[in-house]
Order: sequence, then structure tokens, then C-alpha cells
Amino acid sequence: MNIEKIVKDSKKAVAELLDIINLRQRDIFVLGGSTSEITGNKIGTASNPELGEKIINSILPIIKEKDLFLAVQCCEHLNRALVVEEECALKYNLDVVNAIPHKKAGGSLAAAAYEIFDKPVLVETISGHAGIDIGDTLIGMHLKHVAVPVRIDLKQIGDAHVTLARTRPKLIGGERGKYQEHSKHLN
Repeated sequence: MNIEKIVKDSKKAVAELLDIINLRQRDIFVLGGSTSEITGNKIGTASNPELGEKIINSILPIIKEKDLFLAVQCCEHLNRALVVEEECALKYNLDVVNAIPHKKAGGSLAAAAYEIFDKPVLVETISGHAGIDIGDTLIGMHLKHVAVPVRIDLKQIGDAHVTLARTRPKLIGGERGKYQEHSKHLN
């Protein structure tokens, strides 16, 4: 396992996605990931706190530079709740739940985020504007409708499959509808 390459690829994927799409200030970027899958193991069987910390520390500066909120998805043991900064929960009127993610319940990425964030809280659900899913952790439930896949050259981080997505407003009205260039800021 080459931790430096995994960290470099994680950072590259997030940066490339954010360069392709144009999120607005204080939009929500969702990160889901399994350090088990990244290291070639079955999801939930080989949590790696060191790797989780390194990935969060590599991605967070990119998110902060773009003035976005990072929401890090927990594993199924915490019902896929998300770690966010308290400011994000207040801005988006999110319901805070009471749990602290750790290696065996929440996963290494969420546990690292909880330790690294300034004022972390856990929220049960969120409607993010874009995100990255490393290891098929099913972040789609935490993205606004309509989620649109974004393709980049990087298909894997470590041994884990990578999926990237942005969102756009729903197109309503059918064939009679007229639409503005609603997604122009998203590309």
C-alpha cells in the first residue's frame, strides 16, 4: 500500500472535480470513503485511522480554499450520518444527532474529520451540492436531486472505485417548459 499515492490521488480527484464544476461559496461537498476498500479489503473490515487522517488533511485545504463546507459520511454503524462543522449545521438548519465517530463505528475518515474540524457535529442527513465516493459508500443519499456523474481520468484510489458527482436543479414542466441556463455555474 502506497499511502503517499493514495493521498495524492485523493487530493487530485477532489481538485479536478472542483475545477470542472463551479460551486458557490458555502456549498456542501460530501466525502464518502472506506479506508478498508482503499487498502484492498472488504468495506468495514480494515479501518485505517492513519490513512483517514492523511486523506482528510489533504482534502480539507482545497475545500477551505474554495470556501465550501466539507461533510464526511460515516459508515452504516452510525446510519451514514455526516460530520460537518457546526457553522454548516446552523446555516443549513440541519438536525444534529448525538454520536462521536470512531474506527469501529463511523469509520476512519469520519473519525479523522471529527478530530480535525474546528467545531464538529454529526448530522443525520444533508443535501450536498457535489461529492466524491471512494469505495462505493453510497453518498448519493446525501446529494441534492438531481445528481449528475462527473468523469475524470482517475478511476481508483488505492484499490477502491471512485465516483464523483455534481448536482443540478430538477427540470420540470415537460415539453412545454422553458428553461433558463440554470446550471451554468455548475458546468
